[in-house]
Amino acid sequence: MKKKFKCEVDCADCAAKIERAVKKVDGVEDAAVNFMTQSFTLTAPDERFDEVLAAAVKAAKKAEPDAVIFVK
Repeated sequence: MKKKFKCEVDCADCAAKIERAVKKVDGVEDAAVNFMTQSFTLTAPDERFDEVLAAAVKAAKKAEPDAVIFVK
């Protein structure tokens, strides 16, 4: 499953740092953070998506504490 979320990232370097951290999370098939559109895209298995999303958000926050990913 692939889903896109709104996010707030301060700079392109921060976006790259978050992307690298999230891609290391178990279950993440792909991740992309776009500074220009302030978006976060996550691809993970359907059956584990919520679990992987929670771990990805935690990893993103650890990599860049000022960043925010808006998860409904």
